[in-house]
Amino acid sequence: MVENTSRTVVSSVLFLDIAEYSRKPVAEQLQLKQAFNRILGEALEQVAPRDRIILDTGDGAAVTFMGDPEDALFAAMSMRDMCGTVPVRSGVNLGPVRLVKDLNGQMNIIGDGINVAQRVMSFSRPGQLLVSRSFYEVVSCLSRDYANLFHHEGSRTDKHVREHEVYSVVGGTPTARRVSETESKFSALANGSGLLAGHGPLGLRRTSLAAAGALFLALIGTGLAARAVMGPGSDASAEKPAAAVPKAAKVASAPAPAVAPKVEAPKPVAKAEKPAAKPVVVAAAPQSAPAAAKATASRIELAVAPWGEVFVDGKSRGLTPPLRTLEISPGSHTIEIRNSTFPTRVEKVVVKPGDAVKIRHRFK
Repeated sequence: MVENTSRTVVSSVLFLDIAEYSRKPVAEQLQLKQAFNRILGEALEQVAPRDRIILDTGDGAAVTFMGDPEDALFAAMSMRDMCGTVPVRSGVNLGPVRLVKDLNGQMNIIGDGINVAQRVMSFSRPGQLLVSRSFYEVVSCLSRDYANLFHHEGSRTDKHVREHEVYSVVGGTPTARRVSETESKFSALANGSGLLAGHGPLGLRRTSLAAAGALFLALIGTGLAARAVMGPGSDASAEKPAAAVPKAAKVASAPAPAVAPKVEAPKPVAKAEKPAAKPVVVAAAPQSAPAAAKATASRIELAVAPWGEVFVDGKSRGLTPPLRTLEISPGSHTIEIRNSTFPTRVEKVVVKPGDAVKIRHRFK
């Protein structure tokens, strides 16, 4: 996935830094860097080498993930949880990067995607993992479990007077890490490697035992069917035993009057059905409030190529694409679309309640 270096791609970038690294003695720096490299290697075991590019920054590393954004999330969380005594600051961003060759002919990464990842990392404390707004907006939409991992930390301003909305990652790795893992479990069962795999008692395979049980049930069902077919022909032989026990028949018929009142008892249930209609009427009333709020909501529809970071009244609202629709309050706003390669596009719009304003721009 990293062969094409002729165009810009949107990727997830994890930037890592060992806090106070340059202030430590060289011997201690060596120990910290060896421990850091070992932990990073373990955290990236689940990511294929072709799906990642690792840059050594001296006091840390920058990892670009060319595949799913989930790879960056899980690797960053694993790195945070395994660091222990190594004081590591972490930051993740989703943005545009360009693949280039360095002076040694090795693959390198440049662009706003890795620059913002470094800025987000600089806002974090040792042992803390922060992500940018663009990364949060994409990953939080993938699963409800992922959305619960993030906590909004507010806006931060870097040394270039650029504001960044950051989110901290709290908690551990979610139980269901990927949909693909769930699918693999079902495929394992379909291939016989689940509960029916292996051997049971007496060395027999569990699939054979299950088949034997099914055959036994089939034989019982056949016997019952044959007995039902032969029933009319055996009435003559069954008459004498029936005549021999008339008292038992009378005893069995005696409890019949006691059963009749129990059947009539459920009649009052019809009265309890009337109150059930009241909660329906009460629950239907609040539906008008969300409908009114939705009718007055205003939004901006974006169509920007190749990409741009959207600022509303000086505050960053995300990266487009993937951002397509932006909800804003009615009134006058200043919209800026920034691209690190081209001049900034600035538009002033007046949005009325319930209206949608379309902004289209192609950087050239």
